[in-house]
Amino acid sequence: MKKIIDINADVGEGTGNDVQLIPLLSSCNIACGGHAGDEVSMRNTIQLARAHKVKIGAHPSFPDRDNFGRKLLTMTKSELSESIFNQLLSFYAVVETEEATLNHIKLHGALYNYAAKDAPTADAVVEAIVATKVRPVLYVQHDSVLHRKAENLLPLAFEAFIDRSYNTDGSLVSRSLENAVIHHKQLAWEQLKKMVLSQKVETITGVEIPIIANTFCIHGDHPNSIEILRYIRSRMKIENFELSS
Repeated sequence: MKKIIDINADVGEGTGNDVQLIPLLSSCNIACGGHAGDEVSMRNTIQLARAHKVKIGAHPSFPDRDNFGRKLLTMTKSELSESIFNQLLSFYAVVETEEATLNHIKLHGALYNYAAKDAPTADAVVEAIVATKVRPVLYVQHDSVLHRKAENLLPLAFEAFIDRSYNTDGSLVSRSLENAVIHHKQLAWEQLKKMVLSQKVETITGVEIPIIANTFCIHGDHPNSIEILRYIRSRMKIENFELSS
């Protein structure tokens, strides 16, 4: 029996590899102005995703282009909620103009990590999404604070990472550490395979922990993302995996 999985990546961020990357995915997260992206890039990326029948998602972040959304910003809850709300509305407007279908929302960078553990941040995210009156799927880490805050208000998909290392508490290893990112294509495939088949991931200490996920992310700005994904797609054919449609 085939294992059907969703593979997503962050796109529309100006990294220059979207044309190669998007055809290898089943869903994509498009920057909507916080850390990267503008109306033109959103439109171009949506068109590219539609051409390859890749599901379209919004990718809001802290409003911090200088640090690519990867540093924690000090904002009030209302300021953060308003920023996310405005990013989403900008994206939704382009989706509507392009007559495309919005599938999901996935947070970016520091906002993703902080909303997973900080209740006021998670509340700000959920409030912003609910205020748009649109209810796409929200990609979250299972059993995170954001999961618990959103579960009765929004449809959810649980996410894990193909190209990131995990701590024993299930959090991602900080990017400030050398082993935070998986660079070797075979190691990335083995991590994905274990997560799908065994619902486990090996942490940086060598201990396996349980993990629940039905969408799996590789970072679009990873220098080896294309090579890793091509290898994964080749292994999927051999080992009876199939990309979701």
